[in-house]
Amino acid sequence: MSEQHAERRRRAWELVTQHVPDAAGLLVTSLPNVRYLTGFSGSNGILLLTDQTALLGTDGRYVLQASEESPGLPLLVDRATLTAVARHWRDSVGGPLAVETAHITVSQWRALEEALGDSTAVLRETTDLVESLRQVKDAEEVAHLVTACRISEEALARTVAGVREGDTEKQIARRLDATMLELGADRVSFDTIVAVGPNTAIPHHQPTDRPLIRGDFLLIDFGAEYSGYHADETRTFVLGEPAEWQREIHSLVESAQAAGRVAATAGTALADVDAAARQIIEEAGHGPNFDHGLGHGVGLEIHEAPFFSARATGMLLAGSPVTIEPGVYLAGRGGVRIEDTVIVTEGECSPLTTANRGLVVLG
Repeated sequence: MSEQHAERRRRAWELVTQHVPDAAGLLVTSLPNVRYLTGFSGSNGILLLTDQTALLGTDGRYVLQASEESPGLPLLVDRATLTAVARHWRDSVGGPLAVETAHITVSQWRALEEALGDSTAVLRETTDLVESLRQVKDAEEVAHLVTACRISEEALARTVAGVREGDTEKQIARRLDATMLELGADRVSFDTIVAVGPNTAIPHHQPTDRPLIRGDFLLIDFGAEYSGYHADETRTFVLGEPAEWQREIHSLVESAQAAGRVAATAGTALADVDAAARQIIEEAGHGPNFDHGLGHGVGLEIHEAPFFSARATGMLLAGSPVTIEPGVYLAGRGGVRIEDTVIVTEGECSPLTTANRGLVVLG
C-alpha cells in the first residue's frame, strides 16, 4: 500500500500549496492523519512532509513496526520526537512550516518555537487539511469498513439471541465485546453502550449493574474496529410486550432515521440532512427530546468529518461513510436511538449496517 500512501501525501501537499502557499513543509501530528498518510499505526508518530520528501519521526519502540508498515519511508528516531523533528527541519530545510494547530497543545507550540530558534523557520497554522482528504474513502478503506460492520452485526445477532431477563448492562456489554473480538475485530470501536429501562434515555450511558426486566427497552450502541476502521451501529429492543408509548417513539425514530438516510445523498447540505430527520421528530412534539446531531463521519476515527447538525456547514461528498442516528429520550422513562453506518452516493445511500430497524421484541 506504499504507493497509495504516496498518492495521499501528494494530494495532501496540493492542499498545503492551496491553503498555506508560502509553507515549505507540513508537520502532521494527528496520529490518524499520520496513519492515513504513511500506514504507521504506532502511538508515537510525526510526519514531516514537503513537496519532494517525507520523514517519519518516532521512537525506539517502533522502529521495526515503522519499517514494516511504512516501508521505504525515512525514519528519525528520538524519544523527544516533536522537538527532534523540529530541529531536523531547522538544520536541514528551514523556511515556513505548516502545523496542524488542532492537534497540538500550547506547550507543544512553544516547544516547536524553541526548537526552531532564531532561524528562517516560522510556524504557520493549518486546520483540517488531511481530514478533508479522509472524508472520501477509497476501495480498500470501504472494504475494511464493510468487514467491521459485518463483524458488528453478527456479534449483535449472537449476543441478543442470548439475552435473558436479569442480565445486567455490564454483562450484555462484555458478551458483545467478546463476541466481536472472537469474530475477528482488532478491538471495539469505542466503549460499548448498553442501557436498559430508564437508562436508555441517557444517550451516552455507561453500563451498570442494572438488570434487564420485563417491559424494559434495551439500547445497544456499539461497533467493531477492523484494520483501523470503525463501525458504528445502534439498535433498540424491548423485553416482552411493549407499551404503547414505546411503540410510538420507536416508530417515530424509525421514520426519522429513514428520512435521514433518504436525504443523505452527495451534494446535499449537512444541515439539510439533519433537518430531514429532525423535522419529523419536532412535528411529533419531541424536538426537545432529540438533543444531539444526526450523525458523523466514520473511518480511522469513530467521530470524524463530516458532522450533521442544524449549524453544520458544507455538503456531503460521494464516497463518504457517515452515521444516521436520530433519537428520542424521555427522562425517567426510556429512549430510542436507531443508527446505521452508510456510504454516501450520488443517489440513495448504501447502508453498511442493515439489521432489523423495527422494534424487535425479546423474550
